[in-house]
Amino acid sequence: MKALFVASECAPFVKTGGLADVIGALPKSLSDLDCDVRVMLPGYPALKSVADAGETRLRIDNLFGGPARVISARAEGLNLLLLDAPHLFDRSGSIYLDDSGQDWHDNHLRFGALCQVAAKIAIEGIDGWKPDLVNAHDWQAGLVPAYLKQHDGPTPPCVLTIHNIAFQGVFDAGILGILGLSQGLYTSEGMEYYGKLSFLKAGIAFSDQITTVSPTYARELMTPEFGMGLEGIIQARRNDVTGILNGIDLDTWNPETDHTLPATYSRRSLKGKGICREEIERRFGLKHDPQAPIFCVVSRLTEQKGLDLLLQALPALVDRGARLVVLGSGERYLEDGFIGAAHRYAGSVGTIIGYDEPLSHLMQGGSDAILIPSRFEPCGLTQLYGLRYGTIPVVARTGGLADTVIDANAAAIAADCATGVQFAPITATSLAQAIDRTCTLFQQSGEWSKMMRRAMKHPVGWGQSAHSYLDLYGAAIDAHGA
Repeated sequence: MKALFVASECAPFVKTGGLADVIGALPKSLSDLDCDVRVMLPGYPALKSVADAGETRLRIDNLFGGPARVISARAEGLNLLLLDAPHLFDRSGSIYLDDSGQDWHDNHLRFGALCQVAAKIAIEGIDGWKPDLVNAHDWQAGLVPAYLKQHDGPTPPCVLTIHNIAFQGVFDAGILGILGLSQGLYTSEGMEYYGKLSFLKAGIAFSDQITTVSPTYARELMTPEFGMGLEGIIQARRNDVTGILNGIDLDTWNPETDHTLPATYSRRSLKGKGICREEIERRFGLKHDPQAPIFCVVSRLTEQKGLDLLLQALPALVDRGARLVVLGSGERYLEDGFIGAAHRYAGSVGTIIGYDEPLSHLMQGGSDAILIPSRFEPCGLTQLYGLRYGTIPVVARTGGLADTVIDANAAAIAADCATGVQFAPITATSLAQAIDRTCTLFQQSGEWSKMMRRAMKHPVGWGQSAHSYLDLYGAAIDAHGA
C-alpha cells in the first residue's frame, strides 16, 4: 500500500506540538508493515538543508502568486515531499504566526497551496509514485479532500486525522474563488461555517474516513462541550469516526539509551534516575531533598492545558513538601505566574520559559511525576513519555489521558495494574487532591517503585495503533472503490 501524508509540521524538522511528533513517527511504523508513506510538508527554512539534498520532481509556474516546486528527499528515516514556494513559506519565526503573534495574513493561501498540490499528486502521482490513499492531518490539510471531491475523474480515498479540533482554519468566504474551490462545496453540509469557510469542516465533510487521536476524544467530539461548534457534523458522520491512540517513537524516547540524560536507566536498574533527579535539582535551583517528590510540567502554558489551575493549587503542593519544575511558554499571565512562583517559593519551584528538547528529556528522566491537568486533551504525548521514563503521570480524566493512564485507586493497586493518578472534575481543588494522593504514594516507597516499573512496561509505542491505521486504510480503499 502507498499512502500520502499531508501535514504542516514534522519532528524533528519543525515542531510546535504533538502533531509533529506523530508525523515524524507514525510513517516509520507503517513502513515496518510494508506501507510506503511519503510525507508532504511546506518547504520552511528549517528544511532548507534537506531540500538542498533532494531532487525536484514537479514544477509549478504560478502557485498563488509565485513559482513553486516539489522536492523529493529522504531524511531521518522519512520519505519527504517538500513544497518549495518561497513566497509562501520562506519566513523567519513561527510557521503559523507573524512577529506580532498574529496568524500570517495569507495562511489561507499558504495551506491552501499545500492542499491543492497534495491533491494534484494524489490524482496524478509524482515521479512514478502514486498513492492508494491520502491521510490529511488537521486543518492545514483539510482542503485536500475538497480538492479531490471537485475533481472530475477517479481519485484515491482520503482519511482526515483531527489532532486538535480547537484549531479549525476559519477564513472569509471570499477566498473560495481565490483558492479555486467550487461554489457547490460551500454549503452547510460542506465547508460553510457560520458564514465563513472552515478548512477543518471541509475535511470532516469530504473525507472518506475521520480519525482522531484517542477513543475517548472521538466520543467527546460529538458533544457541545468538546466539539467546538463542529459536534453536529461529527455526529452526522459518527459511523465514519474512529479514535486511534497516538504512540511515541521508542528509539527517541528510551531511558536506556537516551544520550541527553546524565545517566541512563531501565526497569531493572533505576539508579540512573536518581542521578538525573540531582541534575534537575541543580538546573532548576531546587533544594536537595531525596524525600520530597519532584513534579514537572513540560507544556504550552495555556488555559487549555489547565495550568491556571496548577497556579491555584501550587500552595498546596509546596505545603505538602513537594517541588515543581516548569518548562514551557504561552500565555503571558501564566508565564509571569510561574516566574513569580519560582521567586516566591525559591528552592521549591523552578521555571524556565521557552522550549528545550534535551531539557524536556532530562525532566522526564529526573522528575518523579508529571502534571497534566488539561481541560481537554485529544491524546497527549507527555504522559506517554512519563510512562516510558517511570515518571508517574498525574492527569485530568479527559481524552487520551483517560485512555492511557490507569488510576492508582485501591482496586488498581490491589490488582497490581496502576500506572498513574487521574482526577476529576477538572478544578484546582481536585488537582490539589490528586497532588496530595501522589505525595502519599511517593512516601510508600515499595508501592511507588512497583508503579514506576509497571509504568515503564506499559505499551506506548506505535505497534498496535499502526496496525489500526493500516486496517482503516484498507477498509477506506475497499469502500471507495465499491
